[in-house]
Amino acid sequence: MQDIQTHTLVIPGVDLVYDVRGPLPPTGAHRALLMIGQPMAAEGFVQLAPHFTDRTVLTYDPRGLGRSVRKDGRSDHTPQQQAADLHALLQALDVGPVDVFASSGGAVTALELVATHPDDVATLVAHEAPINAVLPDATAAERARAGFYEAYQAKGSGAGMAAFIAMTSWQGEFTDAYFAQPAPDPAMFGMAADDDGSRDDPLLSQSSWAITDYRPDASVLTAAPTRIVVAVGEESAGTYTARTALGLAALLGQEAVVFPSHHGGFLGGEFGYAGKPEEFAARLREVLDAG
Repeated sequence: MQDIQTHTLVIPGVDLVYDVRGPLPPTGAHRALLMIGQPMAAEGFVQLAPHFTDRTVLTYDPRGLGRSVRKDGRSDHTPQQQAADLHALLQALDVGPVDVFASSGGAVTALELVATHPDDVATLVAHEAPINAVLPDATAAERARAGFYEAYQAKGSGAGMAAFIAMTSWQGEFTDAYFAQPAPDPAMFGMAADDDGSRDDPLLSQSSWAITDYRPDASVLTAAPTRIVVAVGEESAGTYTARTALGLAALLGQEAVVFPSHHGGFLGGEFGYAGKPEEFAARLREVLDAG
């Protein structure tokens, strides 16, 4: 069991909190492994990180999320700002290049990090990055996103999250049949319909739309020295983030690598929908070691 050392990097606009498992600088044959999510913070990797005791593992809370208190007066979450924060962190720790496992919105940030600071990352495993632009039905995906945002604005987090789950579990393209559905009842997903009046959820508000609006530049990414591996969950087949993973892989001229479980396949039961963290870690190790 690795000790976890928690630190704070003070940079313009944020006190960035990060965790280190293992020695700095790293020892042994492996590069440091950075794990990032969005809007998930470092706590999302508590099941995955312990499987890599032979590496120094870095996790962090993105600007304005979890423990990282932002001081820039803004509430939006952009891959450009988050990539700049990560570059500052890696420069401060002097550990680059690192290997990166990045999931969901974190994978979008990682793509931007590779695009802007390619020497920071040796291998990037980008797991189910939610990027509308790589979908054939991108306009419909934006409309579906607006749907859960509108539900959130009208009725609060329960209604918004129910609509979000309906969107992300839908099979295939967002057709007229999708938009003809009645609004899902939060009780269907074990959630209360109560509205606490808040409208600042980073997932359900518009504050993270820059993530799903991201447009990766294939020429820049394929020219980088970074080895990019696009990952998709075996149980995600046909869903929104599986389709964006396949679209990203096609854009980069590759095929997605299949990982165990679903979009949160590296999670235990701490967030409800448990994945298969041990199997997921074994697959991640296999992919990293192949590089």
